[in-house]
Amino acid sequence: MISVICPIYNEENRIDSCIRSILAQDFPKEDLEVLFVDGMSDDRTRDIIGNYIQQYPFIRLLDNPKRIAPTALNIGIRAAKGEIILRLDAHAKYPSDYFTVLVNKLQSTDADNVGGVCNTLPAKDTPMCRAIAHAMSSSFGMGNSHFRIGADHEMEVDTVPFGCFRREIFDKIGLFDEELVRNQDDEYNGRIIRNGGKILLLPQVVIDYFARDSISKTAKMFYQYGLFKPLVNKKLQKPSTLRQFFPPLFLAGIVIGGLLSIFSPTIRLIYFGVLAVYLLLGLFSGIKCTRRGIDILCMPIIYATIHLSYGCGYWAGLFKLAVHGKISVQSNH
Repeated sequence: MISVICPIYNEENRIDSCIRSILAQDFPKEDLEVLFVDGMSDDRTRDIIGNYIQQYPFIRLLDNPKRIAPTALNIGIRAAKGEIILRLDAHAKYPSDYFTVLVNKLQSTDADNVGGVCNTLPAKDTPMCRAIAHAMSSSFGMGNSHFRIGADHEMEVDTVPFGCFRREIFDKIGLFDEELVRNQDDEYNGRIIRNGGKILLLPQVVIDYFARDSISKTAKMFYQYGLFKPLVNKKLQKPSTLRQFFPPLFLAGIVIGGLLSIFSPTIRLIYFGVLAVYLLLGLFSGIKCTRRGIDILCMPIIYATIHLSYGCGYWAGLFKLAVHGKISVQSNH
């Protein structure tokens, strides 16, 4: 039996398509339970799920009064009856063999967590939304995060989206860290690796993931990713990845370089040269995908939003840890 856990909050626009992709799975329904753990939604999310519960008894709705994702995951894990735990995200749709492929791969290998790659799609059919989706699946935007940019073969990685785990791993290394409003997956996967485990990315498993629908929401998301990354490093006692350092270093370079350029023509030339290269790389990325209806002028704005928001969050996280010893923020998933 497998237990599917999906943290949710105000997902009325996405939850129906998510549930439909679950119902379309070729995995035997008699060996399946689906647990939606809700952060007390105040839109139609609960009503929509309630309608499905009346038809499908293997679907359940659990409450998450704390309204953060790691708490939702832990509530689901404690309530789960399955030997395998499979996490889902309501912002995604899954191929019909998703459960079957992940469960079979988990059982036929020594991996402790397996997952697929994200095909990032625009939340709306607008040039800006298409640009956001493209930036979140490009190497210039995301670095070497293979689950975002894709892979051509199965590989061991530092993290995968959502994940499929044996139940016993939670008994062995514990549950998700509820101090991490964001990046709880990164920390948990880092903990798996630190304990000698393996995380496997399956490129043949493609998840349709819907990006945020505005620059402001994208900025908030990446700010929080950056904000909690220093805490992840502190808990793991080492950096989980090298790519995390590029946005904060880029931001530091912009600030420090801008100040130094006031006093040195040479530094000023280098400074504006680097900014020009960054701008051109962003434009070039847009030129490559103009056939998708993306305004190339949007791309440098989106890349700067992602990198600078993450960088600001990272430095803010370091400051909070140094001064307060903790990071706290109110967030609903």
